Amino acid sequence: MLLFTLLVTAIISLLTASVYYFIRFERKEVFEKRLKARATYNTNLYSIAGDSGLSLLRRIDSVSLIGASVSRSIGMYTDQGKVLYKFEMPGTAPLRITPQLLEEARVNGETYFTMDNREAVAIHRNAGKRDFIVVVAGHDDDGIERVETLNKILLISLILAVCLTAIVSFLFARQLLRPITQIIREVKEISSFDLSQRVRAGTGQDEMSQLGNTFNDLLSRLQEAFAIQRRFISNASHELSTPLTSVSSQVEVILQKDRSADEYKQVLSSVREDVQQMRLLTKSLLEIAKTGSQGGIELNEVRVDEVLMKVVGEVKKGSADYSVELDFGEFPEDEKDFVVFGNSELLYIAVKNVVENGCKYSPDKRSEVDLSFAHHKIFVRVLNQGAVIPAEELTQIFQPFYRGAATAATRGFGLGLAMAERIIALHKGTIHVTSDEASGTNFTIELPAIKIFN
Repeated sequence: MLLFTLLVTAIISLLTASVYYFIRFERKEVFEKRLKARATYNTNLYSIAGDSGLSLLRRIDSVSLIGASVSRSIGMYTDQGKVLYKFEMPGTAPLRITPQLLEEARVNGETYFTMDNREAVAIHRNAGKRDFIVVVAGHDDDGIERVETLNKILLISLILAVCLTAIVSFLFARQLLRPITQIIREVKEISSFDLSQRVRAGTGQDEMSQLGNTFNDLLSRLQEAFAIQRRFISNASHELSTPLTSVSSQVEVILQKDRSADEYKQVLSSVREDVQQMRLLTKSLLEIAKTGSQGGIELNEVRVDEVLMKVVGEVKKGSADYSVELDFGEFPEDEKDFVVFGNSELLYIAVKNVVENGCKYSPDKRSEVDLSFAHHKIFVRVLNQGAVIPAEELTQIFQPFYRGAATAATRGFGLGLAMAERIIALHKGTIHVTSDEASGTNFTIELPAIKIFN
């Protein structure tokens, strides 16, 4: 508000000063024209009547005024400085004409100057064989009084304008900041324990309504993120407590009395399975946590075909029952069209999770992987003939720890697809799934080629 008032004050002051300057300039110009007109009148009369006209000039000057001037002096001189005629109003200072002034008037034809706080003009004329110079000096009392009156009016107007600007800017700023103050107050009342509250954005289309709607959108995203985090922590705690409870229970039972070597061996084998299960779960949790922060990931140029060949080899090595069929489409001419900018290890984890899921949940333990290229994008399609995923589950299978009804009996944590989706998102890509009896379950991974970023 203060800055706005100062800015308006500066603008108004500049305009006021400009008006005052031009009014003063206009008054001076008008008065000089009047002085010149009076001097021209005297020169014309003298040119016509000669010395006999000087007495007429004196009578005229005695009863006339130069506009509003009352401090008037008139003189006529030869080029050598001899006085031909002089008239001075009573109470005015006498004319003091120097040879330099006469010479300047003779050379230039006319010259304007000031004398004893009076404005004056000297005009050189030639009348027949006589050269003479007419000097008229006067004080523009009326004009200066008008300028001073205008100056007072402008000064008072400036003060009133500044005061009015300050009052209006204060009222306008208070009215403008009222919704912002309300938003700040409502946002302060919102905490992480209750993100269901929303600020009152109104129904308008102005900036305040847009700001309120933006806050509400942010709160909705935060609420969803906190809900996902709580579900993740709850599910992770449950999944970790299951093997720990199993290990603890088995150890307590085996320690209740002496057991045979075979019984100890059987319990230790079961404990080892639970520990391995917990180790795999911990590794998966660490990997999915890593995919949540892009800042700690090293990005390089990665060939997708090399990642797929590595995935096929590792999946087959992991289980002899798994079968993966890899099909490469026609490669583009530009090598950058099948290279992505990303992290090869994370991409390997994402694709491997999708391919392994296809093998794990298919009766034939088989996945078909197809690589194709189009419009500077890379498409990886993973097809399996497992049980059809219901439509209501297609939007949930990428949630951490979610397991569909058809896969509940198969061992797993429900983290593979969640991890794959996060990794693909970090690489500016998308993953979609379709499932029906005719074509099976088809996962499509779309990644932008590095050429897009060049």
